[in-house]
Amino acid sequence: MMVSGPDSPPDTINRRPKDTTMKKKDALSDVYVRTVKKPGKHVDGRGLYLLVTALSGGHVGKLWRMNFRHAGKQGTLALGSYPDLPLAEARKRRDEARTLLAQGINPSHAKKEAKAAMAEAAANTFEAVAREFHANQAHDWSPSHTARWIGRLEKDVFPYIGRLPVANIEPILLLDVLRRVEKRGALETAHTLRQYAKQVFRYAIQTSRAKSNPAEHLLGAIKTTVVKHMAAVLEPVKVGELMRAIDGYTGQPATRAALQLSALLFQRPGNIRAMEWTWIDFDEAMLTIPAESMKRRVKDKLNGRPHLVPLAPQAVAILRDLLPLPGHGRYVFPSLHTGERPMSSNTVNTALRRLGYSGDEATAHGFRAMARTLIVERLPGIDPEVVEAQLAHGKSGPLGAAYDRAQYMEQRRKMMRAWADYLDTLRNGAQVLEFKARSG
Repeated sequence: MMVSGPDSPPDTINRRPKDTTMKKKDALSDVYVRTVKKPGKHVDGRGLYLLVTALSGGHVGKLWRMNFRHAGKQGTLALGSYPDLPLAEARKRRDEARTLLAQGINPSHAKKEAKAAMAEAAANTFEAVAREFHANQAHDWSPSHTARWIGRLEKDVFPYIGRLPVANIEPILLLDVLRRVEKRGALETAHTLRQYAKQVFRYAIQTSRAKSNPAEHLLGAIKTTVVKHMAAVLEPVKVGELMRAIDGYTGQPATRAALQLSALLFQRPGNIRAMEWTWIDFDEAMLTIPAESMKRRVKDKLNGRPHLVPLAPQAVAILRDLLPLPGHGRYVFPSLHTGERPMSSNTVNTALRRLGYSGDEATAHGFRAMARTLIVERLPGIDPEVVEAQLAHGKSGPLGAAYDRAQYMEQRRKMMRAWADYLDTLRNGAQVLEFKARSG
């Protein structure tokens, strides 16, 4: 038997052969990566290395890179930067890249494709599509509607489904969002948000980013809102009482005149309070409200016709009493604080409260409903279309806002005089005559 000793030859019989298939161990450590400052390549293993670059002020940058070969060509893959990407994560990404190489896939190409897919996904989220649609429509919307539209989505929709791909949103997901709004009692807002979402999904379909509109499937899923119309005085006797109360108003004379003209002209409260002297033609007895001051879409404000309001003699008399001294004031109803602005939007409503009318009984906007109802029901021979023209309600149909209302001008002049005379009759407490309302 041979006994091995210090001088004995190596035991080659029992020695395990060297495993040439073993992977080379990674060379870097967390401490080394954190402390190294020498510029250059610091190799870790299997293609991974830390590239240290000198920066200004004695600082260094540390970038993870991986060398590889694919289809006989040398390539370099950028994995990330240290310390955002620690050593363990860098090795994980290297191993993922090597798995792709084993499958015959170039990891650099795969990274670019993944980046493009992420960018596409980010552009196709509900929020991204909604903001794109909002930007496209803003030029045709009023500033107030533009701000209100996006503001409501930012508050009640984006936090819940804003980051989801628009094509993946099912009706139940949108319904859950709307139910959150419904539960807090904001039913009208919930219905409005469904309409807004419907617009977004329709745009997504138009731009090939969705195939269905889940908002259309939610009709009837939200509690019905009870429409509350603006409070208005609609009974002739009560209207007479209101007119007498207005005549007896003891506040500012201009406020009393605004109340009187609100009843006589039945225009939108904003147009009454913002009325300018340049809009009034006393010789023609005509108030001309510029298109840009009307409640219209932006394009109709820019290109639409002005709204003409014939003035009955009673209205002309009220306005003449308000005529300012030469060179004084732009507005018929200026703010008490500065003539550079019209009176507050709350002035007429506040005056009605002072006269004893609650918000459930009368409002500035209610004068429009009062005139619309009583003219059609109490004044014979006046076509409801003439009243609608004077109210400046948009006409439906292909002609839309371009419809020529001027054909009703003579009828409107007669109607405005008849309405002013009727208010005088009610104010004086005369007997109220009943007329059969015109059908249709």
